[in-house]
Amino acid sequence: MNKKELYNKILQLDGLTNEEKSELLGLLRKQKKYGWVWEDKPEDVEERLREELPVLVEDTAKALISTEADAPNHTLIEGDNLEALTALAYTHEGKIDVIYIDPPYNTGKADEFKYNDKYVDDDDQFRHSKWLSFIKKRLDIAYQLLTDNGLLFISIDDNEIAQLKCLCDSIFNHSAKSSTSNCLGVLIWDLGTGTQAGHFVRAHEYVLSYTKNKGLLPNFSGGEGIIDHSALKKISKKNPPVQYTFKAGTKFLANNGVELTDSWGGSEKTTLISGRMVAENQKLKYDVTLEAGFAMISQMRSWFEGKDTIDSKGQKVTDFYFNSTGVLHYKKERSIINPPTVIKDTGSTKAGTTELENILGRTGTFGYPKPKDLIKYLLGLKSNVNTILDFFAGSGTTLHATMQLNAEDGGHRKCILVTNNENNICEEVTYKRNKRVINGYTTPRGEEVPGLRNNTLRYYRTSFVGRSHSMKNMRQLMSLSTDMLCIKEDLYAEQQKFGEQPTYKNVFRYFDNGHKRMMVIYREEAVQQLVELIQKTDYEGKMLVYVFSPSEDPWEGEFEEVQDRVQLCALPQAIYNAYRRILPKKKDEFVGTDETKVAEQANVIDGMLNFDNEEELQ
Repeated sequence: MNKKELYNKILQLDGLTNEEKSELLGLLRKQKKYGWVWEDKPEDVEERLREELPVLVEDTAKALISTEADAPNHTLIEGDNLEALTALAYTHEGKIDVIYIDPPYNTGKADEFKYNDKYVDDDDQFRHSKWLSFIKKRLDIAYQLLTDNGLLFISIDDNEIAQLKCLCDSIFNHSAKSSTSNCLGVLIWDLGTGTQAGHFVRAHEYVLSYTKNKGLLPNFSGGEGIIDHSALKKISKKNPPVQYTFKAGTKFLANNGVELTDSWGGSEKTTLISGRMVAENQKLKYDVTLEAGFAMISQMRSWFEGKDTIDSKGQKVTDFYFNSTGVLHYKKERSIINPPTVIKDTGSTKAGTTELENILGRTGTFGYPKPKDLIKYLLGLKSNVNTILDFFAGSGTTLHATMQLNAEDGGHRKCILVTNNENNICEEVTYKRNKRVINGYTTPRGEEVPGLRNNTLRYYRTSFVGRSHSMKNMRQLMSLSTDMLCIKEDLYAEQQKFGEQPTYKNVFRYFDNGHKRMMVIYREEAVQQLVELIQKTDYEGKMLVYVFSPSEDPWEGEFEEVQDRVQLCALPQAIYNAYRRILPKKKDEFVGTDETKVAEQANVIDGMLNFDNEEELQ
């Protein structure tokens, strides 16, 4: 007998109340877990999500906006991470390249882990069940957010390593795209020093590493040998020119007497500022100051100062030299094909504490923060990273590491942080730390640390809209979801006019950053007039047009005359559809012959909005 047949038999059973039938159907739907079970404990936040849709609303007063037009837009979200993850299911499904989290370790300490606003301690008989329920709901959404070759890293210790490994295996190894295990490794983080733990000194923690499809992920290092590559990039706003003085004796592999003047190198131009660029015995004869878009300026300075220099992937820099045409090159020892499972020389929680105290200028702000170097190492394992997520943001180390890594290698990674504001941690620790990192700060010892100013940080809070499908809720969703569209499209530059037409926030809004355009239309009556305006307005490429519509139809017929100039999207049904795959499901309700309830139930089941009886927005 299959599940469908059993389902129908339950419906036909006599002598059971509707509530009892609902419970039986709920048990039938439960999937078998990975060879083990635990007592599932619902969360209060989960119950709220059954009735309301989460959205993100920006606190513009806390925004830190870079003057650089191409500065990466980082996002800090204040709120319960299950609420925030559910909202991100619409904006970032399948778009996250790397997720790093440092969840509660569930050590049993009375002030470490909260569940339904109560701390879970050693005396709680459901301690492990509550933790697994808590983590699973969030990892299920994290799986949906990752790209197919995205990486998940989870810091953990001995208290939950066994349970977490089984849980992650069950979530990440069910993909139909891959028949092999998607666990990349259980990494050992070497703490350097340790603490007394019974018969041993505990000198390590773990980092679990997973991907959605191992077959799509290349090796991190790519083989053995020497990397020999140009150390220059094309000069741009993201990679501005830097001047550096190279000492006489630096390798210059040109013939004796060759001299370069003015500038050379084509698009990756090098310009002579002072001195003479003369070769003698394959070395510089004189000191020379050059200006160029140096791709590895931090490593270059370190190497020329005689220091052991390691890049973000753990590869040792062995040489900087000028080739025969005067182009600066570097050499690195390529690490082994795969990096070792033991992570060394990346600091400890003690180092993380010192970093945090130096930035904030005070002690006791956060317990056991991860060091920046550990996160930099993990993030650096994957190439071509666009977006990073940490939904247990804590002290905000992941964003700090992201910005520092960008500064070192010229990357453009964006980071999303999520944390609650318990004990004002989001405002007073996570936000303040990264605000100071961006603006610059002075350590308690009086050392001036320059800011990483080529970064924009935006601050959001979770908010809610009623989940029932009504016109009133749709209009509220309209009002609150534009911030989410900006996050989704990474487009924040709102304009007051489109062409010669002023915008009206209750009719339409227009965003344009010079590279990308987006129009958000709230009123159906304005569609035809805006189509005519699009025809008259000059711009390059296609403009995104979001039309708030109760259906899947994004108004293709109305935009037919400008179809070559716009890319149409529909809202808010698209948001509802995204959420339906994530939000907790309501229990089955047996409604008997009550036609009203039957109609309401059918409306919920098909997921479509019903606008026959329009409600006015109050």
